[in-house]
Amino acid sequence: MNHEPKAALILGVLISLGLIVMGWILGNSALRFKEYERVVSVKGLSEREVRADVAVWPIRFSAASQDLTELYALMESHARDVQQFLLNSGFKPSEITTAVPVVTDKYAQQYGGEGNVALRYTAHQTVTVYTHRIDAVRSAQNGLVTLGKKGIAFGGEEYGQKTEYLFTQLNSIKPVMIEEATRKAREVAEKFAADSNSQLGKIKSANQGQFSIEDRDSNTPYLKKVRVVSTVDYYLSD
Repeated sequence: MNHEPKAALILGVLISLGLIVMGWILGNSALRFKEYERVVSVKGLSEREVRADVAVWPIRFSAASQDLTELYALMESHARDVQQFLLNSGFKPSEITTAVPVVTDKYAQQYGGEGNVALRYTAHQTVTVYTHRIDAVRSAQNGLVTLGKKGIAFGGEEYGQKTEYLFTQLNSIKPVMIEEATRKAREVAEKFAADSNSQLGKIKSANQGQFSIEDRDSNTPYLKKVRVVSTVDYYLSD
């Protein structure tokens, strides 16, 4: 019976030591965990100026007449003139698409009437060039004035009728741009770490970002600016 208090005392000491050791281990782990949770989030930018490689050129012309048969004949003649002009400018038949004429009867419109209309029928038609030869499109556009002198009335640059320049080779420059954006992000992170007396650790997470393609400016839509911003989170340690 006299040994029981001594055994209990020893057991209590062992338990206390165990708790102390466990607390130290947990505390040290918490410190390491907290250390690894120090994170810096940085962004890296990569930009390229490229030339468009596809041009979509819609050529819209219109005419009006009091006689429907005469109007269709006029539109057919205008379409042939436009097509021939494009062929003479070096475009292939496969690059030229001609839509059917769209005719409006002004007498049939609710707000119209015979007394208010000089010419009953109006029509417009679009011939579209789809080509990879950007310079050929720009050169031919200046020559449309010769068709205007023949009496062909062309539509303006209203919505849906502007020449569209596209860059379709994004996949060819994606890898090098992502590499550059990631490298620049790391340079920023290294500078931050140095300024804060820290060491740059491993990547916690990374977001490639979305590529954007925009006109370089409004006067040269055939020149494009490709841009991507990557976001990278790095661990920091002392």
